[in-house]
Amino acid sequence: MKYGAMNFPIKPLLKEIEEIGELGFDYVELTMDPPEAAPQKVLAQKKSILNLLNRYKMGITGHLPTFVWTSDLYDSLRNASLQENFKALEASAELGIEKLVLHPGYITGMGKFVIDKAKGYGLESIETILKKANSLGMTLCIENMFPQAHFLTQPQEFEEVFEIFTEIRLALDIGHANLGGDRNRAIEFIRRYGYRIGHIHANDNFGKEDNHLPIGAGIIDFERIIKALKETSYNETMTIEVFSKDRDYLRISKEKIKR
Repeated sequence: MKYGAMNFPIKPLLKEIEEIGELGFDYVELTMDPPEAAPQKVLAQKKSILNLLNRYKMGITGHLPTFVWTSDLYDSLRNASLQENFKALEASAELGIEKLVLHPGYITGMGKFVIDKAKGYGLESIETILKKANSLGMTLCIENMFPQAHFLTQPQEFEEVFEIFTEIRLALDIGHANLGGDRNRAIEFIRRYGYRIGHIHANDNFGKEDNHLPIGAGIIDFERIIKALKETSYNETMTIEVFSKDRDYLRISKEKIKR
């Protein structure tokens, strides 16, 4: 298993990569969001990014833009959101990134009243982004969302996605799977789709908010989840998605996961 950490995009990117390298992680998961890690800013720092990765002997994976609206009822908003994803894919290709996480589109506003139409737009957007990723030789991993997104939050919802898009994989977010219910859905995701998992986000919470707490600071039973993952022989990438001010909590979280 390779363990990585994600840059916090409100902080200067090069400093984030340096801190992650100093903590001994195997790779950086580069999330391409403004203000500090929008694709154009990333490309402007390409040489420095590659130099830092080389210095710390780290790999790199990617995370496509988080706060875009690929399921929106407005054609203009969906198209603009697709363009932002394309920019991120092209910047990722420049950095040699081969695996990226995709957030399916949030369903908001009037979309919540015509949920099937909004989900249809979301699936169309996934198809468009996947085609672009395939053309660049990249693997796309789609992330399970928190319930407020109203799209791809429950394990059973992914059956259709995996039937339609045979090459797409699952980015299992353990924190998201703990939100909005009386049980953590991570075990069900693993049992249903262990063979499709291509990436993991690990962070803790108390089941109400997506806090991105250090491992052990919330209520998630990571021991049980890690055991279930091992039963699938999963041995790829796990990003510790913790954004505490004290970055030592990243190191502590990694050590707890690896026990």
